[in-house]
Amino acid sequence: MLAAESRAATVPATPIPESPYAWKQIVEPVEPFLEAVTDRLALQVREFDDGLADYAEYALNGQGKQLRPALVGLSALASGQITEAHVTVAVVIEMVHLATLVHDDVMDEAELRRGQLTLAAQWGNEAAVLFGDCLFARALTLAAGFPTPEICRAVAQSTQTVCSGEILQNQQRGNFQLSRPDYFRILEMKTAELFALSCDLGAFLNGATAGRRAAFRRFGLALGTAYQVYDDCLDLFGSELAAGKSLGSDLAKGKLTLPVLLFLERAAAPERSRLEGLVREWHPRCIGEAVELLNRHDALAESLEVFHQQTEKARDALGSLHSARGGLLGLTAYLSRQADVLGGCV
Repeated sequence: MLAAESRAATVPATPIPESPYAWKQIVEPVEPFLEAVTDRLALQVREFDDGLADYAEYALNGQGKQLRPALVGLSALASGQITEAHVTVAVVIEMVHLATLVHDDVMDEAELRRGQLTLAAQWGNEAAVLFGDCLFARALTLAAGFPTPEICRAVAQSTQTVCSGEILQNQQRGNFQLSRPDYFRILEMKTAELFALSCDLGAFLNGATAGRRAAFRRFGLALGTAYQVYDDCLDLFGSELAAGKSLGSDLAKGKLTLPVLLFLERAAAPERSRLEGLVREWHPRCIGEAVELLNRHDALAESLEVFHQQTEKARDALGSLHSARGGLLGLTAYLSRQADVLGGCV
């Protein structure tokens, strides 16, 4: 999920793998917690009608690194200790995330995710849309089981924010006048919000003050924004193995990401027109020419500079916590290394 490799003519002969040991070091303090989350997610399969068991099994098992649950666990350690309530919250947030992925794949007509067929490709769009709705509903049912309504309210609000961000992104497809502020607003809503929720609720369940919760939330928003910038770069400059999908999938759907926006700000009219033409008449073979145009204006390097600005904001947010924040800081360092690998390969 976070690995980075290069592509096209600039790809090294041997792909540069992600360092699993580095990731293992970061999550080692929360490994039993993540195993409990995985087990609890598997148990959720039973909560769906027998006729939906295949969908549930497919969606809830075979997870990636469980980044959002890891954020819950690491935030819990940074604010106190991990409890059973943290496991439930992590399951809730992961189910919301999985529901958004199921719906994303329908909208994007995606056939692959993480190297395997999407639920929509396997069973059709209608089943995928409705099962995504079931995942949302099950997540809120779990959240409603807490003795305080704060959890359910926060999850519902974040879910609305994420879905609103997706709608705004769809409205901006093919809009070559999209501004950077609007792009970052969409990123914060559709991706960073669940990062922020994970950090916030991880601290809330340990009785953190409003000020400390705000710091955790700022960290999550900045890290989530950085992560999406990285992912947007990976879609253009990475490899299909690292991205887990065909490269250029954003451009194929007319989604203009930061490297493209930077190019449009700097390129001359003929180059802008050429890229616009490629996007409007997209074919997978267009990716090589599109990347070549972006490389002429250092779009990747400039995008990664913005990425590092966001990771610095994340680190600054933790500055006020002064305790047990090593795991969260390690996560920013890990993601930064992945971005540096991507930048060094191209």
